[in-house]
Parts: sequence; structure tokens; C-alpha cells
Amino acid sequence: MREKLASLPGSSANPTVALAFAKLLKTVIRYKYFYLMLVPGLLYIAIFHYAPMFGLVIAFQDYKVFKGVTGSAFVGFDNFVYLFKAPQFLTAMKNTFIIAAYKIIFGFPVPILLALLINEVRFLIFKRSVQTILYLPHFLSWIVMSGLLFNFLTEQGPINKLIKLTGQKAIFFFSDEIYFRTILVLSDIWKEMGWNAIIYLAALTVVSHEMYEAAKIDGATRLQCMLRISLPSIMPVIMIMLLLRMGSILNVGFEQVFNLYNPMLYGVGDIIDTYVYRIGVLENKFHLSAAAGMFKSVIACIMVITTYYFLEKVEEK
Repeated sequence: MREKLASLPGSSANPTVALAFAKLLKTVIRYKYFYLMLVPGLLYIAIFHYAPMFGLVIAFQDYKVFKGVTGSAFVGFDNFVYLFKAPQFLTAMKNTFIIAAYKIIFGFPVPILLALLINEVRFLIFKRSVQTILYLPHFLSWIVMSGLLFNFLTEQGPINKLIKLTGQKAIFFFSDEIYFRTILVLSDIWKEMGWNAIIYLAALTVVSHEMYEAAKIDGATRLQCMLRISLPSIMPVIMIMLLLRMGSILNVGFEQVFNLYNPMLYGVGDIIDTYVYRIGVLENKFHLSAAAGMFKSVIACIMVITTYYFLEKVEEK
């Protein structure tokens, strides 16, 4: 065995490295089929996520389609300077942060509360029925969802009919900036709360029933069991989900906003993604759209690191 280890790379310099390498090789051989199952996923990530990163160079160029990446002039940070001086981009950036904050503050706790409530239901048929009904909106595209919202909230829709019955004037929801962000947040909660609750329900299934029984013997109510046992038990999962959510904090839903907003709502509804679409696809300014996308990615990376550091400090306490 020692002779085999001696022939491994780095064995003469550090026997510990050789031993670790031999252990890793043995593990790979033993679970070779599991590692083969990873290959398609790794190829997908490499081809569609890492390889396109070469295109980030156009964020620092005056990119021309016919000249390509190698032939376009290098302009340094001029594209970023242009963006931060453009009123439309600043408006889009402000709207993105505001909508993202609303969705986290009001939308992130809803699946957690929903999972806790569903977990307390003891009638199995009713429980499964509620879960199925709440999951269904997730499988509808935003095109379908936007059509439903337009039908509900138009002047002749059921909401305005109820408002008229009270003697009030109809509200033009999709032409008034006051209501647009509220519509975005509430419709996103409605569509995704059932689906996002799945992971919390899965985490609740591993909580020991003996803890609940002991708490009931001590006189704890169901609400106290929920707050003192269920919620703390899924707190690590909540932290992980919050960390992942912060990583995509600026992805506030291109499909949702694109299908619901109109030029009258640009002041409160235009986000970085829709701005990138307009200047990149419609105006062919790919270098500016790449710069805006790179800025969004850098902010997301900073948010992930900051959130991880914060959660680590909270866990230590």
C-alpha cells in the first residue's frame, strides 16, 4: 500500500496529500455511477453558465455586432458611467430595489406561515386538498396570470363592479402608479406561496412528534407548539432560503413586470431587467445591457456575502 501511495502525485512532498488523493480516488471508483449522473448537470452549468461569461467583456466595449468581441473598441468603464448618468437606469434601479424589498418583507414570511398552518391541519383529505389548490397557480405562466389579473381589475371587472355597488368610482388599476407595486407583490405572493411552502413542509416532517407530545403534557397549546417547536426546528432551512433569496434579490420577475406594466407605469414599474430588454434587444445597445446585467450580478454577489455574514453572526449568538 505504501508503495502505491509513493507513486501517487505529490507523495514525495507530502504523504498526507497522497493519502487524501488515494481516498478520493477510491470514493470516486466506488460511487462512479453517482458521479456519472452529475455529468449532464455539470455540462449544462459549464456550457450555459460559465462559457457565456466570456461575453461579459462587451460591457467594457463599444460593441458592434458585425465587428464582434475581438473587433469592437475597448472603452473601459464608459458604459457604466453612461448608465449611472441615465435617468431611466437610475429609475429602474430604484424601482428594482423597492419592489425587491417589498417582496422579501411581505412575500418571504407568507410561505413559512402557510407551512406552519398546513402542518397543524389533522384532517388529511382537507390538508391535501388545500395543498393542491395552493400549488396550482405556480404552474400557470405569467401570461395567463396577467390575463386573469387584467380581467379582475379592469373597469368592467368584478373588483370594480363591487366598488361601484358601494357608490364609488371605478379604479383604473393599470394606469395609476399608486396601485402597481401592490399588484406586483400580491400577485407574486398568490402565485408562489403554495409552491415555496413545500420545502418548509418537508422540513416539518422530520420534527419529532415526541417533542409535541411532551409539550402537550406540560400544558402547551397548539399555538405555543407552533412557535416554540415547529418554527425553531425549521429555522436553519429558513436561513438557507433567505440566503438564496438574497442572491436573486434583483431578479424581481421580468416576466411578471413585462406582462403587467405599460409606458404609463414606467415611473414605478420599470426594473433593471425590463430596461436591459429595451436597450439591448429593442435598441441594439448590447454593451449597455451587458454593463447593466453585470452591475446587477455584482450587487447580488455582495448581498449574498453580506447576508451570509449576518446569518453566521446570528447563529453564533
